[in-house]
Amino acid sequence: MSREQAGLFIRAIAQDNPAPETELLYTDAFSLLVAVVMSAQTTDAMVNKVTPGLFAAAPTPAAMAALGAEGIGQLIRRIGLWQAKAKNVAALSAMLVERHGGEVPRDRAALEALPGVGRKTANVVLNVMFGEATMAVDTHIFRLGNRTGLAPGKTTRAVEDGLVKRIPPELLRDAHHWLILHGRYICKARAPECWRCVAALHCNYKDKVKAPD
Repeated sequence: MSREQAGLFIRAIAQDNPAPETELLYTDAFSLLVAVVMSAQTTDAMVNKVTPGLFAAAPTPAAMAALGAEGIGQLIRRIGLWQAKAKNVAALSAMLVERHGGEVPRDRAALEALPGVGRKTANVVLNVMFGEATMAVDTHIFRLGNRTGLAPGKTTRAVEDGLVKRIPPELLRDAHHWLILHGRYICKARAPECWRCVAALHCNYKDKVKAPD
């Protein structure tokens, strides 16, 4: 897509949701960070089923570190990869206490140095918690970027760079959520519901799906 077309596409999917938000449950930067780490290869809905109990038991980095991987694991066993996630959350919590005074840093390098935190997770925290215009590319956005022509790329970083380049700067921060929600509920992986897409006119996907009988 051209920049002009990308702007039209984003504005179209934004029209019914002027103030988009993450669907993960959180109350502060720490709970958001943990929830995003938990969400890897797991749906937000499933994460939201386990985190209330986890945060009730350990609402701070110090408490989470004290709970330890075993204690965390007992509370999150319903989500995928729970053993690795429990270890990472315990380790990142300890690192927050030791290196950052128990606070989540507003710094990409510091965030990505935490166990279990990669570029996507750092982008989400910087976007949602600190208001920065970052673009976190998950499976939904990666698919949508390639399918629609909005930002084709073989890697998540290539798609991220393409989106940052094409999306109008004033829309970039919220575009992260608009695109995730659009990919989750409209431009689905197996069967995109093109007949319900408000941005279909601006989409380059050649095999648009017509309404079912």
